[in-house]
Amino acid sequence: MLRRVLVANRGEIALRVIRACHELGIEAVAVFSQADADMPYVELADDAVCIGPPEPARSYLNVPSILAAAEIADVDAIHPGYGFLAENARFAEMCTASGITFVGPPAAVIDGCGDKANAKDLARRAGVPVVPGSDGLVESAEDAVGIAREIGYPVIIKATAGGGGRGMRVAHNEASLANGFHQARSEAATAFGNPAVYLEKFVENPRHVEIQILAGPDGRVVHLGERDCSIQRRHQKLIEESPSPALDEDLRRRMGAAAVAFAEAAGYRNAGTVEFLLGADGSFYFMELNARIQVEHCVTEMVTGVDLVQWQLRIAAGEPLTLRQEDIALRGHAIEFRLNAENPERGFAPTPGLIERLVLPGGRGVRIDSHLAAGCQIPRWYDSMVAKLIVHGADRSEALRIARRALGEVRVEGPGLATTAPLHRQLLEQSDFVAGRVDIGFLERFLES
Repeated sequence: MLRRVLVANRGEIALRVIRACHELGIEAVAVFSQADADMPYVELADDAVCIGPPEPARSYLNVPSILAAAEIADVDAIHPGYGFLAENARFAEMCTASGITFVGPPAAVIDGCGDKANAKDLARRAGVPVVPGSDGLVESAEDAVGIAREIGYPVIIKATAGGGGRGMRVAHNEASLANGFHQARSEAATAFGNPAVYLEKFVENPRHVEIQILAGPDGRVVHLGERDCSIQRRHQKLIEESPSPALDEDLRRRMGAAAVAFAEAAGYRNAGTVEFLLGADGSFYFMELNARIQVEHCVTEMVTGVDLVQWQLRIAAGEPLTLRQEDIALRGHAIEFRLNAENPERGFAPTPGLIERLVLPGGRGVRIDSHLAAGCQIPRWYDSMVAKLIVHGADRSEALRIARRALGEVRVEGPGLATTAPLHRQLLEQSDFVAGRVDIGFLERFLES
């Protein structure tokens, strides 16, 4: 087992990893920017190192500072959490070169799966369904128009190095395609330093369903069921649940098998998520692989009883994956609500500031993942998440009842603070949401109405 792990992240995921380390008897070292010096998770670590000013580029994205902190703290592994450097192949490579275990997949796998065009080609070779589209990158608007004529409109232009909805444009005709092509390339170049894009058929009104996988040191892969992440705004998820209301056992088996086939073809190791678009007719298409732990991993833990972060650490230490596919079963229903310091009535504008009063729910069927307490400052430089509220019930109806009660207990008060909790409470009263009749456009339509 690992002896001492540096957590190269902040916030609730840093605390989540610290707790997993302590339960396994591993010492945990936190890193923090000057803005996070007084955060509770820093105190809960066995050791902590300041890595720079508040700006992410000078702290949590500062690779030399993080590697220097690892050397000072004498760690034998680094866990990157999610975001920041979690899917940075160069960072993983530098960890290995420094004699430090990177808790995640090998750098070459991160690099290969991180390029969406390459990942789509790999999925095709592995027999995993992919959305019809370009054979690799598209070099010009004229080429894009020619491909669209073959596969039919609407189409979507995607940045190959993209994420979070950036570098993406939907086109319904040739004029909007030509314009969107140049906009997507420009946005991709600015956001990712890579203007390359590819083209796909746009699947209308799909659900976003992802499969959690674990791959052992020997390459043996299991899946742990699905998460439905269809409630999202501008490609940013707000609510996730498992199991998906749209899947039956046969579809779950086929999607799980497809995720395992892709991971095996990619030579994957550690925890990851294979994401799919699910059409109304039950057809599903590979989107991408996220080579890290996900924000929403908690719902999978609730329905399977498997600690995913502990398995990340155990696999990184070289332990064999003892879980067998036949041992994994989904029990009950779990839903995660992201409580963000954002004002939905003002276009989800962030509301950083001092938390003067914080009351988070508890009781049967409730899990809270949060790094904050009353008296903490929500910094303006980072993600606005205050907490993740996860509920678990015997079935979806019970989970929804627990969620209504728990969301009613939330209090996050301070000058100018607002959260997404009232929006979640509103959604719980929507008949289509309660019935599970949603797709990735559901929240946008609700907000417009």
